[in-house]
Amino acid sequence: MNIVQKRKIWFSISGIIIIIGLVLGIVRGVNLGIDFTGGTLMEIELHEYIPAGEIREITDKYDKGTNISMLGIDKTIVQLRMNEDFDNEERREIFEDFKTKYDLAEEDLLRANQFGPSVGREIQSRALIAIVISTIGMLIYIAFRFELSFAVSAIMALLHDILVVLAMYSILQVPINNPFVAAILTILGYSINDTIVIFDRIRENLKSTGKRVDYVKVANDSISQSLSRSINTSLTTLVTILALYILGVEQIREFALPLIIGIVAGTYSSIFIASPLWTIVKQRQKGRKVAIKKA
Repeated sequence: MNIVQKRKIWFSISGIIIIIGLVLGIVRGVNLGIDFTGGTLMEIELHEYIPAGEIREITDKYDKGTNISMLGIDKTIVQLRMNEDFDNEERREIFEDFKTKYDLAEEDLLRANQFGPSVGREIQSRALIAIVISTIGMLIYIAFRFELSFAVSAIMALLHDILVVLAMYSILQVPINNPFVAAILTILGYSINDTIVIFDRIRENLKSTGKRVDYVKVANDSISQSLSRSINTSLTTLVTILALYILGVEQIREFALPLIIGIVAGTYSSIFIASPLWTIVKQRQKGRKVAIKKA
C-alpha cells in the first residue's frame, strides 16, 4: 500500500475543499448563529404541528433569515432564532402575531431571550481559548509520549480537521453555534485518538529497523496494519451519529452534523495526512543531520 508516496493527491483533495470553503466564506460570509452574533431566541407553544413555511409568513416580516425549528415530542413548539436583536416590545409584537393567528394564551410564550453582540464576542473568545488549550495539551502529551515530530504532525492533522469542518459549514451555509464548538472539541479528541493508534504502530515498527530507516516504508506498513481497525471503528461511530442526526430533534442534529463531518475528516487525516506529514518531518530532520555532518 503506497499511501505515503501519493501524499500530493491526499493533500490536494483536502486543499481543494478548504480553499472552496474559504472562498465561499469570503464571498458569501460565514453563517454565524445567534450564539456568536447576538440576536433573539423565542419559543412558542402552538399546540399543533405547523409547517415552517406557514410560520415564515409571520417571521419574514421581522427577519427573513430566521431559523425555525419544531421542538417537543409532537413538534408543537416552535423555536425562532433571529439574527436581529429585538427588544422586549418588538418580541411582544412578534408573539402577538402568533397569538392572534393561532388563538394562543399568554402562557404559550415559553421563552423570549435577547442576546447582545457582547455576549456573542465572549462566547467566541471562550470557544477559541478552549480549542487552543486543548490543542496545546495534546501537543505536550504527544511530544512526551512519543517525540516532537509525532506531535507536530498530529497537530497539523488536527488543524486540517478543523479547517475541513469549517469549510463544509461554509459550503453548506450551516449556522455555527455553541453545539458546533462542543462538537469541534469532541472531534479533536476522536481524531487524535485515531492518529495515536497509527503513530503507536509506527513507533513499534521503528524498533525493528536498523540504522538506515526507510520512513516511507515504515509509515506505509504501519498504516496497512492499522487500516482495518481505524475504518471499522469510524464506521461504527458514524452509524450511531447518523442515527442521531436522522432521528434526533433539531438541537441534536446541530451537534451531530459537525460530528459526522469531523469523524470522516478525522479518519481521513489519521490515515492520509498525519503519517505522510510525519515522514516529511523525519526526512527533513534526516537531511539536516546529513548536511551538518558534511559541513
